[in-house]
Amino acid sequence: MSIVTPAPSTQRGLTHSAFVRPSLPQLAGPEGILYDFNYGCRVQVPVDGWRVRMVDLDTFSQVFDERVEANSIVTSRRKYFVRFELQVIDRERLVFHHAYDARGRHVLIHPSGTALGDTLAWMPAVEAFRLQEQCEVHVVLPAHLQALFVKGYPAIRFVSSESADSIDEPFYATYHLGFFSPYTDRDHQPTDPRMSSLQDAAAYLLGVPCEERRPNIVVAESARRVVERYVCIATQSTAQCKYWNNPRGWTVLIAHLKSRGYRVLCIDQHREFGGDGVINTMPEGCEDFTGNHPLEERASLLKHADFFVGLGSGLSWLAWAMGTPVVMISGFSHPHTEFRTPYRVINFHACNSCFNDTTCDFDDRDFLWCPRRRDTPGRFQCSTAISPEQVIAQVERLIVDHGLV
Repeated sequence: MSIVTPAPSTQRGLTHSAFVRPSLPQLAGPEGILYDFNYGCRVQVPVDGWRVRMVDLDTFSQVFDERVEANSIVTSRRKYFVRFELQVIDRERLVFHHAYDARGRHVLIHPSGTALGDTLAWMPAVEAFRLQEQCEVHVVLPAHLQALFVKGYPAIRFVSSESADSIDEPFYATYHLGFFSPYTDRDHQPTDPRMSSLQDAAAYLLGVPCEERRPNIVVAESARRVVERYVCIATQSTAQCKYWNNPRGWTVLIAHLKSRGYRVLCIDQHREFGGDGVINTMPEGCEDFTGNHPLEERASLLKHADFFVGLGSGLSWLAWAMGTPVVMISGFSHPHTEFRTPYRVINFHACNSCFNDTTCDFDDRDFLWCPRRRDTPGRFQCSTAISPEQVIAQVERLIVDHGLV
């Protein structure tokens, strides 16, 4: 979960150096008026004293109504999706009127980071937006993520940050996806994302109905690589609070899986990972499939696994996207945060769900973030209290439910 911290600017509203927006509105109206919806509803008028009015067509709320200076860029405070009606008035004369309509227009969607889990969670909402608005959607993604989505979403054009600037057609609108700090910022997000699932947070930003949507991932190479029955695991993450910090956890679980006749493949990118003086190493007993492999290769491997055991991180989302049963171990997040799996493991007897606590602001720059017990012996209690026996019980339920006995 990547956090974006907007910074103040000279324009009305807020901007951030990573946000994509042309310096001037891109669309021409009558009498020298320029307008677009790139980072809010934006308009530039050529005459001093003309009145600009903005209305939310869905809530019938008038959100702006002022006389403005010539050549200044007036920008709505709200930067997420709003169906704006824009009016420019010269005394009693209506100079320009436009109601948001993206049909057939080019729209840019810019995820705030490159986290695998976030992108997998958000892409179905992007597709729902494209279908709802009937527009031409461009999504800014790095190449390694583009390869994962390009076959499953053929109507979406995936671009790099650099190539987005070279598209001939002007963008009608631009929307940014992310968790914005502070969480009380209502200019960039309509509600506190900690109160909803990761998928619903994107749906709110794009104005589409909230529902769980499985990403459509198509792998080119679908042949089974490992002949024997196997289970994939992933033990690494981007913050220590996301790890399974029980010292017995992975060792006991792996031994149990092997006693069941499974090969246990660790498919993390890193064999060792950590921060702030803490290093997490691949647990003993599993097979080392770590490395910087293409995500399509990981997807293919997950597709043929009997099931996957992981954390609240990207590879769990990828396993779910591939239709592989997932045992997810997470104490720092409430179960509603991620996709639904009947094998979600959390111990409510311990401290838990700090990520969703509106009194705690998650800091993704602090690898050892633990807002309630950082300097106490109970640090990371949320996952140290999850015993291997509790996880094994969910594994056994999964094996029975899916006829893997």
